[in-house]
Amino acid sequence: MNPSFRSAPGPAVRDLASRIRRLSPSCGPVRLVGVDGHAGSGKTTFAEQLAGALGGAPVLRLDDIASHDELFGWTGRLLDQVIEPLADGRTAHYAPYDWRARRFGPPRPLPPAPVILVEGVGAGRRALRPHLALLLWMELPGEEAWARGRSRDGEEQREFWNGWVPAERRHFADDPSRPFADLLVRQGEKGYEVFPGPAGTVGPDQPLTHGDGPPAVC
Repeated sequence: MNPSFRSAPGPAVRDLASRIRRLSPSCGPVRLVGVDGHAGSGKTTFAEQLAGALGGAPVLRLDDIASHDELFGWTGRLLDQVIEPLADGRTAHYAPYDWRARRFGPPRPLPPAPVILVEGVGAGRRALRPHLALLLWMELPGEEAWARGRSRDGEEQREFWNGWVPAERRHFADDPSRPFADLLVRQGEKGYEVFPGPAGTVGPDQPLTHGDGPPAVC
C-alpha cells in the first residue's frame, strides 16, 4: 500500500467532502454516500480518506452485512437493520459478520450522523439508490481489481476468490451500479482523481471535473 494514501486527504478528496456536506439529507437526517466498485478496486482506502476529510464520518462496510451464505443477498438485512432506523432518525444496530468464525457478532450501534459512507460491492444497488445522496464508483476494470484483491489476500483466500468473482459478475449483470454513479473515482500514483459519472448528478456546483493538474490529486 502506498503510504501516501494513509496521509491527510488531498485537494480532490477535500473538495468532494465539501460538496457532500452541501447535499440534502437522503435518509432521514443522514446524507448516505455509496462507495461502490469491483472487489479490490480500492474502496476501503478511499472511504477512509473521504471519512477523514468529512471530520471522521462513520463508514458502514458492507463486508459486515454480507456473509458466506449471502455474498449479495443481504438487501433485506441492510434495510431492516440500518436504512429503516436511520430514515426515522433513530440509531441503527447491525450485527457485523465475522468472516473467519463464519457467524454474526453482537449488534453494533450506528447513530445518525450528517454523513455516513456505505462502502462495498453493491453499495449502489437499486434497492439502496433511493436512500443515497451520492453514489461514487471506483473506476478500475474488474479483472485488474480482482487481480489486486487476489494478490492482497494471498493463497489463503484463493478458494474464496474463485467463488467470489463469478458471484460478483452475476450481481453486476443483474443489478449494475456504475451506470447510476454520480461520480467516478480513479486512484493514481499520487492520489485520486474525481470525474462526473454516467448519472451526471453532482449537486449544486456541477460539473465536477478533477483531471487537469495538481488540484486533481491528493
